[in-house]
Amino acid sequence: MRIRSIPVLVAVMAALSVTTLAAGMVTVSQQNRAFTVDRLQLARGDTIRFSNDDKFRHQIYVESPSFTFESDEQAPGTAVDITFPQAGLFQVRCHIHPKMLLQVEVH
Repeated sequence: MRIRSIPVLVAVMAALSVTTLAAGMVTVSQQNRAFTVDRLQLARGDTIRFSNDDKFRHQIYVESPSFTFESDEQAPGTAVDITFPQAGLFQVRCHIHPKMLLQVEVH
């Protein structure tokens, strides 16, 4: 009985490892010159898709000592993806609308 359970345990552990390594994606909408959420927690390697559901252009950026990102201007109806490869606390902002702020905590 024990010999049979070891291969099953190994197969289950391998399947769990694959699942944990898969990066996730979260969608954040931009509406009324604001992000629809103000705080997110992610795992390292996860991606945020910023969907411009506004009637205004946006330009998403992140500036930190460990990670930076800057998008082109984002027209209404388009999306921008940002993958967070580093752990830390990051502020996501819009160059065009400086009051827009999203706090992203990456573990």
